[in-house]
Amino acid sequence: MKSDYIQTTTCQERRKDPIEMFHSGQLVKVAPMVRYSKLSFRTLVRKYDCDLCYTPMIVAADFVRSAKARDSEFTTNQGDCPLIVQFAANDARLLSDAARIVCPYANGIDINCGCPQRWALAEGYGACLINKPELVRDMVKQVRNQVENPRFSVSIKIRIHDDLTRTVDLCRKAEATGVSWITVHGRTVEERHQPVHYEAIKIIKESMSIPIVANGDIRSLKEAENVWHTTGTDGVMVARGLLANPAMFAGYEETPLKCIWDWVDIALELGTPYMCFHQHLMYMMEKITSRQEKRIFNALSSTSAVLDYLTDHYG
Repeated sequence: MKSDYIQTTTCQERRKDPIEMFHSGQLVKVAPMVRYSKLSFRTLVRKYDCDLCYTPMIVAADFVRSAKARDSEFTTNQGDCPLIVQFAANDARLLSDAARIVCPYANGIDINCGCPQRWALAEGYGACLINKPELVRDMVKQVRNQVENPRFSVSIKIRIHDDLTRTVDLCRKAEATGVSWITVHGRTVEERHQPVHYEAIKIIKESMSIPIVANGDIRSLKEAENVWHTTGTDGVMVARGLLANPAMFAGYEETPLKCIWDWVDIALELGTPYMCFHQHLMYMMEKITSRQEKRIFNALSSTSAVLDYLTDHYG
């Protein structure tokens, strides 16, 4: 695992405890992305009022078995906190081994029980776990038994069932096993672009005593605050909205120019691969460029070409 000053950043020294944040009565603003929330992007959104960051989803089995996977999948540094490492897992022992590896460098782990992608479902990861409450319970219990730090959080991210009583039952079983909080994406596994069932998230929140985080189709700070008030949850998690506007949580309606240049500085400083560097800029500039400008910008193939373009167009 590559990191800067990682030896001085054990989780006991981390400045903010996520569990305390969720009990503060304030809106906790959370940023995950299955593929995109690498260290450089986490660094950017933290500058713009994101309270808690998740890593991209990491397959626990690969992470445990391969040093190469650990080096490529998990990078952190001293300012990267509080941090949750999200794992795809279907084996309690492998998950607990992965949790022990990241424990000194993170505040907790999250078990992804919500990813609806076909590959994840085929491997027994992601959203299929909402139909396996006993397996979820075993994974949580094993991590709790293996990780000595009592402040290390174990959370889950789920989708809802058509029959909401099944979701409430799953959440109660997870709570009884010692889950720290639950993030609820307010759609079923089959739903993609249908409206989010915020009323279902509210019912789940009212049924639980641990913190609940609402997730799904939040694209501005105002929407985040509305969902927070409507559902009574303890935080909101945003994915696509932050890709398009990493400054969203700071109240910006679209990506400000300063945020774009902040991304350039952070990406260059941390050695972000070109494809990732360019892809994030394409998302950020979606609303502020014309169709013709997009064609030109999206075809650029080097960091120097991107820097020249930005300097010529945005000074």
